Amino acid sequence: MSGNTPSDTVLLTVSATDQPGITTSLLQQLPSHAAVLDLEQVVVRGRLTLCVLTDQAEAVMAQRPALQQWAGEHALQLDLHDGRGDNPARRPGRAYLVVLAPRLSSDTLATISAAVAESGANIDRIRRLARDPVTALEFDISGADVVQLRRTLSLLAAELEVDIAVAPGGLARRGRRLLVMDVDSTLIRDEVIELLARHAGREQEVAAVTERAMRGELDFAESLHERVKTLAGLPVSVLDEVRSQVRLSPGAATLVRTVKRLGYTVGVVSGGFIEIVGPLAAELGIDHAHANALEVAGGRLTGRVEGAVVDRAEKARRLRAWAEQDGLPIERTVAVGDGANDLDMLAASGMGIAFNAKPVVQQQADTTVNVPYLDTVLFLLGISRDDIEDADTAGAADPYNPTHA
Repeated sequence: MSGNTPSDTVLLTVSATDQPGITTSLLQQLPSHAAVLDLEQVVVRGRLTLCVLTDQAEAVMAQRPALQQWAGEHALQLDLHDGRGDNPARRPGRAYLVVLAPRLSSDTLATISAAVAESGANIDRIRRLARDPVTALEFDISGADVVQLRRTLSLLAAELEVDIAVAPGGLARRGRRLLVMDVDSTLIRDEVIELLARHAGREQEVAAVTERAMRGELDFAESLHERVKTLAGLPVSVLDEVRSQVRLSPGAATLVRTVKRLGYTVGVVSGGFIEIVGPLAAELGIDHAHANALEVAGGRLTGRVEGAVVDRAEKARRLRAWAEQDGLPIERTVAVGDGANDLDMLAASGMGIAFNAKPVVQQQADTTVNVPYLDTVLFLLGISRDDIEDADTAGAADPYNPTHA
């Protein structure tokens, strides 16, 4: 509290059906020499709650009859509470907690808020980030041990079947970041090697190996070599066919487009193939792309990859290298993935997000997303649906134009 903060203050709270001019009219009723120390308002389903904290308590309270008459004339409910001092200073340990799900029940939110209180933290403000296709709420909290609260709420999220993210507050929440994503079953809906194997009549065999590798049951490099062998002899033209079959995850283009507008750098790193990943990254305006390269001889795939396999360790190395290249500390990185080969990358990042991931990944990631919309990652970063839609309205038309493209 600053040294010149008045000790005698009044909190005025107005509740009314929202309409233009209420804030202006209330302020005009106050003594002209009164200082406004705090001013907040929220509108929910057309109902306004407006709070004004002002000094000159004696003068304001002397006007109480006139203020109540004004409120009655405008069909407003007005409460005045005099006291001493400004708002108490916020405690250290600022953090943001985002909870999202297709539907958030009162019991669910009560359980989460109770867990926050039991941790010793306080909820200072709440705002809605989105209502479609999921409901997303952001809690601004103080007095939090971010690591401990994240651990506590990750267990609770699984029990409640919601997604919860806890991130440090302050400047760490704002500014430029590096977003790095896996590709297969994350940026896109498909597993590219399975699309390729379909042309060789080996899709089911390859899919079974892929599933075991993503669950962490097989060494990724060995499993990749085993699967790529099934592609031997396919004409290189099959790559063009597969590129045309790849389907973006819902919300993928929105996610990339929005974070690019915010000045983020975006990278994709994949245990798949650069022949597919490279053109896709270029089409979306993604800054960095790294993946395996298929060996070709005589216009046909040899069933081998060139160079070292992009495995879980290489994914983490790329994230660190791109962060250094972009002049960003590792704390300002966000990684998104679904498989066991993404675990090192998720652990190395400032925020590791498991997207519709295998159980082993959900258990170890900082937070999870279990709805099929990749753009819900934006809510975990504190970006609201209104912000996204306003930017889209002001910006150029997007080539990917489904509702959640």
